[in-house]
Amino acid sequence: MVFKRLLGSLGVGGPTVDTVLDPGAARPGGTLSGRIHLVGGTADHDVEHVALELVARVETEHEGGGPGGEGEGVLTFGRQVVAGAFRLAAGEETSLPFTVALPWETPVTELHGQPLGIVLGVRTELAVAGARDKGDLDPLSVAPLPAQEAVLEALGQLGFGFRSADLEPGRIGGTGQKLPFYQEIELTPPPRYAHQAAEIELTFLAVPDALEVVLEADKRGGPFSDGHDALSRFTVPHEGPAGPQDWSALVDGWIQELVEHRASYGSHAVYGHDSGYGGHDPGYGGHGGHEAGHSGGGTGTGAALAAGAAGIAGGMVAAEVVDEVGDFFEDAAEDEDGEYDGYAAED
Repeated sequence: MVFKRLLGSLGVGGPTVDTVLDPGAARPGGTLSGRIHLVGGTADHDVEHVALELVARVETEHEGGGPGGEGEGVLTFGRQVVAGAFRLAAGEETSLPFTVALPWETPVTELHGQPLGIVLGVRTELAVAGARDKGDLDPLSVAPLPAQEAVLEALGQLGFGFRSADLEPGRIGGTGQKLPFYQEIELTPPPRYAHQAAEIELTFLAVPDALEVVLEADKRGGPFSDGHDALSRFTVPHEGPAGPQDWSALVDGWIQELVEHRASYGSHAVYGHDSGYGGHDPGYGGHGGHEAGHSGGGTGTGAALAAGAAGIAGGMVAAEVVDEVGDFFEDAAEDEDGEYDGYAAED
């Protein structure tokens, strides 16, 4: 799906831009490549620069949002100038190749080709004679890293089910998080853990040589006690001979640690763990503290986690998720001021 429109801020007869991403899903920490096709308008134009922005739809909590004050905004999490100054003649057609590095914490949007309800995009900015237009916006698909996929596969084999996925603003305390938001994947526990946790929330924070896995349990309360959240952090290498041989056993151990122990934060190392109690750090925006069922929807609007040899199987994705993503980009492409829902694009 590619959106192309007249660059409104440059006036009638201005240049047009069409950005086409190379086929296939990108990966966190990898590169994104493609070409930007420009067509000159009715007059010559001096292009100051062409830039690409990485944008994400992020959950917000503010007045004027949906139920409970929740809404959505678009946040820029990366920007790169891909072409400097040049002259674009009237009617001239030119194509600019580009390669952009993705942050290691880039959220995952799909699993085995099945959308998770996370919306990322690449927005093209063309600056001409002091005017900037951010009119071309293209969906960005990101597949998991091998270690991320292995963790998800293990959870599927252990019987966890997919509930929803969204992007939350803020930072998780005690982690090395870099981006101003984090991805949260909400899972339903299998029967063996259902009496201990109503829900498990999963966040991946990748760095060049390892993957930090943050797990939070919405713990059930007993007849004489209140429920509370428990949080644990674990670190594993991305892949290779140092990687675990039995991911299911490893992840199952993480879950047991999460629901059974209440140790304070300590140092974390590869195959080690940091376990916390409370799960919410007000100074960093926290992890959790919101209701399930955000933009990813419920079990009927996301990919399905299924137990079995295949781990997480590509489940049925409801048509409304696909429509929702398309509507989001169409609405954003029609917005002429380059700002969306209270988030201004960063320069």
